[in-house]
Amino acid sequence: MKRTFSLLALLAAVLVSALPLAAQQNRLSPHETISQVVDGNRVMVVYGRPYTKHPKTGEVRKIWGGLVPYGKVWRVGADEATLFITQKPLLIGDTAVPTGAYTLFLLPSDDGSAKLIINKDLGGWGLSYAEKDDLARVDLKKAALDAPVNQFTIAIAKTPGGGGLLKLSWENTEYSVPFTVQK
Repeated sequence: MKRTFSLLALLAAVLVSALPLAAQQNRLSPHETISQVVDGNRVMVVYGRPYTKHPKTGEVRKIWGGLVPYGKVWRVGADEATLFITQKPLLIGDTAVPTGAYTLFLLPSDDGSAKLIINKDLGGWGLSYAEKDDLARVDLKKAALDAPVNQFTIAIAKTPGGGGLLKLSWENTEYSVPFTVQK
């Protein structure tokens, strides 16, 4: 109960600190909060979900190598920076991530590789990024999707042998990374 209260208090503090910034900017995409309990640990992501079609013109956009540029840091989502919260320490890929709240960014490459950037700076609009605040850069696995995804989607899935999988899907591509809860 105490841990749940601590997570909710942390989330409330982060969201309240971001409200003045959100009030100054206009959201272009719907937002979603996803949450999953994996091996006794709640993992939560709060993010904007842009569409493949431009929100004002309806024009279909090129996602990978276009809206999400190769060789440049992308904000993972839309509008406010994407918030990632974990109640317990995680091992994401081979990287230790302490309990807490982080901002997620993505660094995709035209060779198909990509890195998930876990950043310690919170509460900014998604376009602000400072490498000095990176906790880690984690390699992602790329896979082709069977059917196109027309709205950017983040998912947290439990894996059968324990742990979980963080998945970023859009257009015809999915990037993923496994994680385990550290005890």
